[in-house]
Amino acid sequence: MKGWRSLARDFTPPVLLRAFRAPAAGSIRFVGKFPNWRTALAASRGYDSDLILQKTRDAALKVARGEAAYERDSVLFEHVEFSFPVIAALLRHACADNGRLRVLDFGGSLGTSYRQFKAFRASLTELQWSIVEQPRYVECGRTHFENEELRFFDNISAAVSFAKPTAVLFSGVLQYLEDPRSVLREIAALTSAALIVDRTYCSASTDDVLTVQLVPPSIYDASYPCWIFSRTKLLHALADQYHLVAPFKDTTHSWNGPGGAFDLAGFVFDRKL
Repeated sequence: MKGWRSLARDFTPPVLLRAFRAPAAGSIRFVGKFPNWRTALAASRGYDSDLILQKTRDAALKVARGEAAYERDSVLFEHVEFSFPVIAALLRHACADNGRLRVLDFGGSLGTSYRQFKAFRASLTELQWSIVEQPRYVECGRTHFENEELRFFDNISAAVSFAKPTAVLFSGVLQYLEDPRSVLREIAALTSAALIVDRTYCSASTDDVLTVQLVPPSIYDASYPCWIFSRTKLLHALADQYHLVAPFKDTTHSWNGPGGAFDLAGFVFDRKL
């Protein structure tokens, strides 16, 4: 199984699709179908990770200073865009543990989901939010954003050892991993926490599709491999260890890729005993 440091080479920057609420000229596009990650990577331009990190850090600092209401993937918003299914799922787990909540946020950037959830933090007696990210994001997070509730780690094992999670969150990240199922297996092996999957590309196809995502130049010039999962196959891969509590999806509009239509899907799972 890959360690996080090797996975980080295949782990793209925070997901940009979440910044767009409707299709438009020059918005995100998906090109080609590829037999494996190597060929998809060869067809990608890559990205300037230093530039992405700098833009994400600057946007997050503006929110921290009260100069903007919310940021997501380096894009600033005038109001917070809440993911209420995720918030409901997290509060559900807190209620089951006397108001205590410990989250492992895999690929959580510099704390976007944490800051979104903070509006609901008053009802909790304890909150511990652990982000697992690329080493450069971890360094930046520890320097500028870490506090008693929010911590940053560059591997899953260290995050689990620091604060055993009651919920694991994957928000718009699984599709950008070379081998997402190995990461899910590692999570399942290290913790009995519940699982929340948000804004993940899923279609009604019987097969996963590996494609290349093109980022709008208005954000930055980049392209990189991504998966459009077969919903059936993804749920089947999790069925042995997780019980599906509730599916949900973004309903603002439809998306299309090389394999046809797909959704920004979400799922709430409980760990089977």
